[in-house]
Amino acid sequence: MKPNASRVLKGLLLIYLAITVVLPIAVLFSQIRGEHIKEIFSSAQFFPMLKNSVLTTLIATVISVVLAFLLAYVINRTNVHFKSVWMVLFTVPMLIPSISHGMGLVLLLGDNGILTNLLGLKIDLYGYSGIVMGSVLYSFPVAFLMFFDSLQYEDFTVYEAADVLGMSKARMFRAITLPSMKRTLISAVLAVFTMVFTDYGVPLMTGGTVMTLPVYMYREVIGMMNFSGGAVIGVILLLPAIIAFLMDLKKSSNVGSVSTVTKPFQITQNKVRDAGAYAFLTAVLLLMCLPIAAFACLSFVRQYPIDMSFTFDNVKKLISSGIGMYFVNSIAVALLTALLGTGFSYYAAYCTARSGKTLSNQLLHFISMLPLAVPGVVLGLSYVLSFQKVPLYGTIFMLVIVNIIHFFSSPYLMAYNSLSKFNPNLEDVAHTLGISRMRMLGAVYFPGTMSTVVEMYSYFFVNSMITISAVSFLVNFRTMPLSLLIPQLESQSFIEGTALVSLLILGLNLLLKAIVFFVKRGIAKQNTKNETEPSSV
Repeated sequence: MKPNASRVLKGLLLIYLAITVVLPIAVLFSQIRGEHIKEIFSSAQFFPMLKNSVLTTLIATVISVVLAFLLAYVINRTNVHFKSVWMVLFTVPMLIPSISHGMGLVLLLGDNGILTNLLGLKIDLYGYSGIVMGSVLYSFPVAFLMFFDSLQYEDFTVYEAADVLGMSKARMFRAITLPSMKRTLISAVLAVFTMVFTDYGVPLMTGGTVMTLPVYMYREVIGMMNFSGGAVIGVILLLPAIIAFLMDLKKSSNVGSVSTVTKPFQITQNKVRDAGAYAFLTAVLLLMCLPIAAFACLSFVRQYPIDMSFTFDNVKKLISSGIGMYFVNSIAVALLTALLGTGFSYYAAYCTARSGKTLSNQLLHFISMLPLAVPGVVLGLSYVLSFQKVPLYGTIFMLVIVNIIHFFSSPYLMAYNSLSKFNPNLEDVAHTLGISRMRMLGAVYFPGTMSTVVEMYSYFFVNSMITISAVSFLVNFRTMPLSLLIPQLESQSFIEGTALVSLLILGLNLLLKAIVFFVKRGIAKQNTKNETEPSSV
């Protein structure tokens, strides 16, 4: 490659992100007219929908964040065995679409639900309660991962000093643990609030007569082709995400350098506490797994609840109805999104993390972070308005492009953080020795961050398999993925089929996670081997 190849690639990447991130949002805002705003705000439905969205989101956010913190705290601060296994189990809900959580609750607690019939329960699922329960299942794993990671890096030295001063455990929790979790708590609240506020999968299944803004937007655009009204709702849904994005940027900019040298937390022996921890973790895990158990049960029954006999007829029916095409679409979209998305986001992170703070690098960093502030439903509508006349519109490649952008920021941050840990003087040394930047990327940085690359690939793949938000506005019969087959089958009252599709998506994602686990373990073993072998220099 020529010496300026890295600059050319960075320029092309900037142009690509400007077209796929900045342009659609600008087009969305340009579609709004005063009469559209007046029409939406004067509608008798608007303020009840806004109230429904805000109220259910606030309740679900509080429950999700509190539950996530308790789970992470119990795992990290007790002597329960197999901590990493518990951590993985509590992230399983992230491997199925949000609409599947809503469907799972309907299968369990609906009017003809399994638990409703089995235990004679009378739960008013459809409405606020159903939306909140489904939203908690869908969102709490994200907050759990944040808290779990932060608690692992707490410095035990502070707690030792507090113990010497005679401070009680409760006071230590209030004076040390909670303040140290402040940044993570804010991030978790913002992330969960944005996820729940902009999701239409759970409310679509469990909302009943309670309409939320995302469901209204979905029905207006998909059902009535009302793009102007959808654009107004899209901007409203965009506001909380933008506020969260700006608060997170401000919070990050105020953080100074912190020493990474900490003393691992030492946990005292307490059998009663540990027994309570096992009981709590098991109870939450069972409740969390009930919708998945419902999928597994109903996937192979003849007709629920009339005929509960075991059968493979549902599999045959889905195969005969063409599920193979949806399966191929999902795999193709997920593989291409993971491959291209990992490459684009990694190179963007390389440019910003391993170069000076030039205007182009700061612009690239900002645009790479911008998708965090754009909910999937808003991004999907923006793409409809921007690219309807582009030749790629209506193809698999358009779904790949929107998924890359939808999930771009988190993998970008993974790579950015990993690349930032390398010695800052490496570029100067390479320049002195006449080694090009692209050669450094291929020979030093990429091999040194291979585990991060694998995790980035996994992130893109899993989220592409489960997403229903952005792609729902862009699919047609030929390009529909598995996740969007769920509401279609539900509308046909083929609930056994919806359960089977949800189970299939979960199985595929679990298979990928297993592959990632073994690949990362192989990378770790190879790194250990390289460190112990004597240098050949």
